[in-house]
Amino acid sequence: MARSIIIDCDPGVDDAIALLLALAHPTELNILGITTVAGNVPLHYTSQNALKICALANANTPVYAGCPRPMVRPLETAANIHGATGLQGTELPEPQQPLMVQHAVAFLIDTLQQTQEPITLATLGPLTNLAVALIQAPAIATKIDHIIAMGGAITHGNMTPAAEFNIYVDPHAAQVVFKAGIPIKLITLDTTHHVLTTAEHLTHLRQLNTAVGNAAADLLAHYGTPDQERYGLPGAPLHDPCVIAYLLQPDLFTFKPTYTTVDTTSPDNIGRTVIDWWGRTGKAPNVDIAASVNTPDLYALLIKSLAIL
Repeated sequence: MARSIIIDCDPGVDDAIALLLALAHPTELNILGITTVAGNVPLHYTSQNALKICALANANTPVYAGCPRPMVRPLETAANIHGATGLQGTELPEPQQPLMVQHAVAFLIDTLQQTQEPITLATLGPLTNLAVALIQAPAIATKIDHIIAMGGAITHGNMTPAAEFNIYVDPHAAQVVFKAGIPIKLITLDTTHHVLTTAEHLTHLRQLNTAVGNAAADLLAHYGTPDQERYGLPGAPLHDPCVIAYLLQPDLFTFKPTYTTVDTTSPDNIGRTVIDWWGRTGKAPNVDIAASVNTPDLYALLIKSLAIL
């Protein structure tokens, strides 16, 4: 039986690859909806990009636009890194379906309130939509089976020395979610920086000789240059697809229970995930942090999956 999920995202290249990976597996993942949030680029672009990826995959999954800005702070996008629209580097098909009229937060609340079985949330961007939904309707927390999230860092950030982008954009939202008592698995930069897209991976994608394979290779080739230059890596980290890869093949990852909180006040450390890796605070774990990843098998899964579309 397919696992019912909602994907909350801010496409963005790695979100786009994550969506393609999920859309390739309808028998394993029943995607109830895709909700979009401002993050990598403003909300209009994240929503249109999600619709374009659905069109590329010939999928009619409903897309709901959500919050256009963080809860407290002004929006800081990554557009200067990833291009003005977030999906530079290839021509994508125009959307085949309209954006849903219902707001993403309302969709989250209504769907979770009405469900008979708990739903898994795959979060690939800032956590604004989910945090606002939890504030408006706290009881929906009991209807969430798990949150699988990409975000945070144990060691080095990618927006500030301490903060990772998704958490940094809306740290107050992340703190709301982390304190909601929902089981959370968090895949941080420390893990995703081991999942590097190399020239060999791009070649394998092009060898699929499909529209999806070529588009994925084009997107990843464009996306990879800034990170490779910044971090001196042999390839670009593939962050968000790790979330979907976990849902499809959990044994690709190991996790460690930790007490995790978010700095929402310090000017130098705002957005930092404070992860008690060694249990020094004595506080009960609230977030399972990814400790390792099987990168070769993850890429094998990705390429095999995109060949399906």
